Amino acid sequence: MFMVRLATAKDAPQLELLNDEFNGVGASRTYIEKSLLDNRQEIVVVDEEDGGIVGFICVQLKKSFCYDEYMPEITEVYVAQAYRKKGIASNMISFAETYVTSHYNAHEWGLLTGKDNKTAQAVYRKLGYREDGECHFSKKL
Repeated sequence: MFMVRLATAKDAPQLELLNDEFNGVGASRTYIEKSLLDNRQEIVVVDEEDGGIVGFICVQLKKSFCYDEYMPEITEVYVAQAYRKKGIASNMISFAETYVTSHYNAHEWGLLTGKDNKTAQAVYRKLGYREDGECHFSKKL
């Protein structure tokens, strides 16, 4: 039985392992725990099966003086290999959309994904996301 919910600081050890699988060794358990407790600009949603976290998504709550509403942006989506193709990513995204919509005044959702990540693109399209013609730039510091 899968359960989608907001992440808590107690999830930090499992989130550290999943994040290491997804992004390579990076954020420490201590950092993740602190972020889950203190970061008010991010919502982290997890999917749990039998006490173990099998996936997570991160939503940044972007806010500008230019708009009355938030523009949530999905910045990370990961499901452990053994649990893919079971609707987990879709369920976590839908949960996040419902949660953010009920707690924040949001007008539009955004996300970035790789040009070649056709699997993720199919999931996002199924959930109503469309390419918007924006061109993303980045700069390493």
